[in-house]
Amino acid sequence: MGTGVISDPIADLLTRIRNGLQARHSEVLIPHSKIKARIAEILMQEGYLSDVQIEPDPIQSRIRVTLKYTPDRRPVIKGLRRVSRPGLRRYSGRQGIPKVQAGLGVTILSTSRGVMTDRDARRSGIGGEVLCEVW
Repeated sequence: MGTGVISDPIADLLTRIRNGLQARHSEVLIPHSKIKARIAEILMQEGYLSDVQIEPDPIQSRIRVTLKYTPDRRPVIKGLRRVSRPGLRRYSGRQGIPKVQAGLGVTILSTSRGVMTDRDARRSGIGGEVLCEVW
């Protein structure tokens, strides 16, 4: 893939992680942006990724994501789903934040206080744009 313009960078991040897991890679490189770095950090904090590092570069910095597998080499991430898309934005008030897999997964939202998990958004009493779901 060239360095073309990506219309949905978050979907690109999720697809690169999904493809890396399917191919059993140990890590994937993703073009850097603040929101993608924050989503990757949340996935690491929630235990879905082993490590996230930002590699600075004068032209385009990259995020190096170390994928996580179970001891029998099965991916820890069972599913990644983009919810709000550029063509169809999905917002949720604090009451209606969706639970993924009956609370076993994580919903990542973009709120007025930054990108956070559904748990943190409920605790803060705020809603926002539902970016993606991970389980």
